[in-house]
Amino acid sequence: MGYKVVVVGATGNVGREMLNILAEREFPVDEIAALASRKSLGTEVSFGDRTLKTQDLDQFDFTGWDIALFAIGSDATKQYAPKAAASGCVVIDNSSLYRYDPQVPLVVPEVNADAVMGYTQKNIIANPNCSTAQMVVALKPLHDRAKIKRVVVSTYQSVSGTGKEAIDELWNQTKGVYVPGQEVEPKVYPRQIAFNVIPHIDVFMEDGQTKEEWKMMVETKKIMDPSIKVTATCVRVPVFVGHSEAVNVEFEDFLDEEEARDILREAPGCLVVDKREAGGYITPIECVGEYATYISRIRQDQTVDSGLNLWIVSDNLRKGAALNAVQIAEVLGQRALKKG
Repeated sequence: MGYKVVVVGATGNVGREMLNILAEREFPVDEIAALASRKSLGTEVSFGDRTLKTQDLDQFDFTGWDIALFAIGSDATKQYAPKAAASGCVVIDNSSLYRYDPQVPLVVPEVNADAVMGYTQKNIIANPNCSTAQMVVALKPLHDRAKIKRVVVSTYQSVSGTGKEAIDELWNQTKGVYVPGQEVEPKVYPRQIAFNVIPHIDVFMEDGQTKEEWKMMVETKKIMDPSIKVTATCVRVPVFVGHSEAVNVEFEDFLDEEEARDILREAPGCLVVDKREAGGYITPIECVGEYATYISRIRQDQTVDSGLNLWIVSDNLRKGAALNAVQIAEVLGQRALKKG
């Protein structure tokens, strides 16, 4: 006996990836529904070797369905997620709407799988921000060994994190640079993204941080440990898929780089690629379509008593979004719903 699963936002980048990963990981599905807005009604999406036609989210009745994976914006989630949850369907939400709600668990299964059981308060589980998810996967095993005091992270985030329109803008601007008369003015981003980097993701806050930088701080504390200090600079780069992060970590206890490398090699969800030679590291191109969070450039920080530098790369549409949501569903099934 398997699960009745709904994917909400099935025509978007993350929704399509959720369907792919459910099929790839052979999640025990008895019945599946792909939902989208009315303008996308009838659009065909793939689920393994099957083709599904999208149904109208506005008219859908969640009664009798077990799990709903939401991949729509916060405004729409605010309207539809409570309806699904009230009907008895457990919502796993990829938007930022519920991440900071104390009654909603924020879960990365490799880090805090036990938190899943908190779903009973609202019948909702939150998926973290893509840049947070890959970072905490790498930091948690190190934190367990040496206790992290402070994290300084600079992100290099791909345009797929913004959506299809951003991917198109990068593609069209790149072509326009080389073809006179086909130049493309920025619409999705405030500056040209082709051949450029933009130190601005999400809205600016009063203290000068962007919302993306604030998210990384608050979410790391909620998922891992409220005592960890986090400061971030989040940057959009002209890469289609795959987020990269340069992470400086200061520990309470000394942690040797060799021991850190060994810990990460054994850690769930992590894959170490770290040779001190040209090409002996991972870049975003190699991580596309992969499940793992890759760690390279592991080295001692000589400026503090107990510090390490790390380079962390992951497919943001997978571990940063769709894969993490499916992994949450797997843990939920094993520990609570117990079907399949």
